[in-house]
Amino acid sequence: MKTVLILCDGMRPDALDAIPEAQEMMKKAAYAPNAQTVMPSVTLPCHMSLFHSVDPDRHCTTTNDYMPQVRPIPGLCEVLSRAGKNCALFYDWEQLRDLTRPSSLYCASFRSGGKLSYAVSDRLLTDEAIVKLKTEPIDFTFLYMGDPDATGHGYGWMGEEYIESVQRCWRNIARLAAALGDDVALIITADHGGHGRGHGADIPEDMTIPVFVKAPGFTAGSTLTDVNIKDLAPTVTALLGVTPAAEWEGKALI
Repeated sequence: MKTVLILCDGMRPDALDAIPEAQEMMKKAAYAPNAQTVMPSVTLPCHMSLFHSVDPDRHCTTTNDYMPQVRPIPGLCEVLSRAGKNCALFYDWEQLRDLTRPSSLYCASFRSGGKLSYAVSDRLLTDEAIVKLKTEPIDFTFLYMGDPDATGHGYGWMGEEYIESVQRCWRNIARLAAALGDDVALIITADHGGHGRGHGADIPEDMTIPVFVKAPGFTAGSTLTDVNIKDLAPTVTALLGVTPAAEWEGKALI
């Protein structure tokens, strides 16, 4: 079954109380309201930990500047590609180009959120992902939306503008879920939270993220516990029937 991982940058789980589409997804998916990210709770280190299932001190990226790994650990797309799976990335924050090696991708699409506005680029990327998933032989898709993080930095986390940005993300998610139906396994998460106009601290507001899994083997409306962002790569490989990398630290949630 095709697997789609959607990440809304900077989305706090307590912001979802005001989002009808998120509340509806809680009824259809298994949900972890208190999943944890890694420290530092910064965008690129968190994404590297998601894709490589290790802490930042092992993948070496501890800021938003990518650092080559001293002892390279295969990432999610590398593992899937070696198993014959096709991977696609859709993103609007340029630094995410270093999450995967180009040879491991079937296709990728980048739109500059800084130039278009993340609200616009998130919507356009969602539209592209829907078309590609319907017409191309893609097994794993990563769809990144940067609107909440950009809005949090601009206006503050949990303010009116921030909640509206999370709402925009969930409208995109709902559109994709409706278009693809039960033909895909769906994982929805964040990389970190935030407080004030920033993030990166070892505090609950920054470290706590939501995780939804709507897929075979997960009970609708159930609660997932003891979930870490490092668990998502092993969960994707499990859903696709692929053996995870031996170096990975996370566990499959299924």
